[in-house]
Amino acid sequence: MANHESPVLIETDLPLPLFIRGKVRDTYNLGSHLLIIATDRISAFDVVLPSGVPLKGHVLNRLSSFWFRRTADIIPNHMTEAIDNVHSLDSYVPKESRFSYPSYLRGRSMVVKKVKRIPLECVVRGYISGSAWAEYKERGTVSGKPMPSGLQESQELKQPLFTPTTKAETGHDEPISKEKIIKLVGLRTALELEEKSVALYKSACDYALGKGIIIADTKFEFGIDNGRLILIDEILTPDSSRFWDAGKYKAGQPQASLDKQPVRDWLTASGWNKEPPAPALPPEVIKETSERYVQAYEKITGRKLAVLE
Repeated sequence: MANHESPVLIETDLPLPLFIRGKVRDTYNLGSHLLIIATDRISAFDVVLPSGVPLKGHVLNRLSSFWFRRTADIIPNHMTEAIDNVHSLDSYVPKESRFSYPSYLRGRSMVVKKVKRIPLECVVRGYISGSAWAEYKERGTVSGKPMPSGLQESQELKQPLFTPTTKAETGHDEPISKEKIIKLVGLRTALELEEKSVALYKSACDYALGKGIIIADTKFEFGIDNGRLILIDEILTPDSSRFWDAGKYKAGQPQASLDKQPVRDWLTASGWNKEPPAPALPPEVIKETSERYVQAYEKITGRKLAVLE
């Protein structure tokens, strides 16, 4: 297991135009490209917490890089280069704008193409869990679609479900119908979004299962690059997916996820009202969460997480 004394990166401050500061990632404008930096920030219930999680940014960036390379035969993606050597940024930063690149960029950042984002979260579910299970128990549906009776919590579905949502700038994402997606992007792109999302999910599931990991569900984001659909953002990380240990899987009950579940559980038990500001996490919860992220990376890739800072 990697060293949990690694410095925590909460916020970046580079002498470059800031494109967007998200809940977890800081993105800088490089002209035709973007520099995306995965920090160690963590959010829960749509609120960024004051505590960071060591190694989280490394896991998110390097796992996305791993999957982008592995799925490039299914659909092209926006990754141009994962930054392992900070001096490679000279290829993207004009000479007059170059600066002393901080070492924290190594392993937790990547240069990507700047493309037009499609404002959708393309969710694919292979198992019924989380909000899908809650909806099914109440109404017998998932994202408004009728489901067979008698399903158990965490049960594998006969076929993966494509349950897209809006991508809200604030607040919660909401389910979106196929008809509304067609109005948004056109029939051809709407069909391609579903086809590629399901193909990506199935391919990743087959691979991950061989590594002892069940991918219960995940989300993808896409953009348009010179008229073609392209995969963007992150892909198949513990922040965008629900990873379960295949050896411990048992339908009919909740599963332990290799993600920020310890954070959610502690916050819920703390009595916090889920409104900012969030309370600071205790050290043991931070440590357990970091270990889960690292475990997900190492099981999926078969590599030890080598911190490059």
